[in-house]
Amino acid sequence: MTVSHAYADLGVDVDDGAGSRARGGAQRPPRLLLTLLGDYWWQRTEPLPSAALVALLAEFGVSDSAARAALSRLTRNKLLVTSRRGRRTFVSLSDRAAQILDEGARHIFSFGRASRCWDGTWSLLAFSIPEHNRSVRDALRKQLRWLGFAPLYDGLWLAPRDQISEVVALLADLDVTTATTFRATVAPGIGPDGLPQRAWDLDDVCARYEEFIEFARRLHDQALAGRMSPVEALVARTRLMDEWRAFPGLDPDLPAELLPQAWPRAAARDLFIATYDLLGPLAAHRVRQIIARYSGELAARAAYHSSELTTTAADEVTAHSSRS
Repeated sequence: MTVSHAYADLGVDVDDGAGSRARGGAQRPPRLLLTLLGDYWWQRTEPLPSAALVALLAEFGVSDSAARAALSRLTRNKLLVTSRRGRRTFVSLSDRAAQILDEGARHIFSFGRASRCWDGTWSLLAFSIPEHNRSVRDALRKQLRWLGFAPLYDGLWLAPRDQISEVVALLADLDVTTATTFRATVAPGIGPDGLPQRAWDLDDVCARYEEFIEFARRLHDQALAGRMSPVEALVARTRLMDEWRAFPGLDPDLPAELLPQAWPRAAARDLFIATYDLLGPLAAHRVRQIIARYSGELAARAAYHSSELTTTAADEVTAHSSRS
């Protein structure tokens, strides 16, 4: 199963548009809960009290009923495993969900890390999926965007890297047989309107990066100045992750020679990494406070991982924690 397909199963949509803040919406509770578990219960197998997870979601304005509905949905989809101890219900990530979150995290944090050499060859996929298989067609399109593809014409998608093996695996996973994938270069003499990179609205992607930079810089400066409580840090760090996670589906990671000058991806990534890591101790401290209401022993095991996916024990209590 590809990472993008797995993320679709997790209820983590691969955006083909703006991030949740730009749309004015919030993360759906199932997706939000998985984000939180991935950030603060990463690679842990101990079950958590379901009441603690409901309380954690309440930090984001999720009602008790919506939180419990999210737990039920994720359990039905075999992404969470529930158990009983007396009258209390406990919840843990399934092995499948843990693997998907690991793969997704590595993809998200590696995106935009460095400019890669390019040999001028494009990966292309041509497919035809009938209307009665619309759900498969929609899933394929979402997952192609996660891989950095975009539609040049109806039914013809392309990406600037050699991703044929990923596409073949994706087609097999979705049981799509009416498709052809190949590698090609642009013929000399093609005019600007026929160039492959016109499949992306680079002006729009650039504007979204600039908006993200402004948003992230505000959070970074606020945290650096000591003007953010653990409660605020938890919400801000989760929001920051949600916004950055949209960019692999928006930005095709085009080679430098195909991009406008001063492309803002690197600046946006550097600010995301710095802010995400800076907010880690405060945010994890708030998670521990919430879990401690139900289990002090489990609360001590909550941790945050950095952008390098290195886990750090969440025992850093700053002067700001008293504000919570």
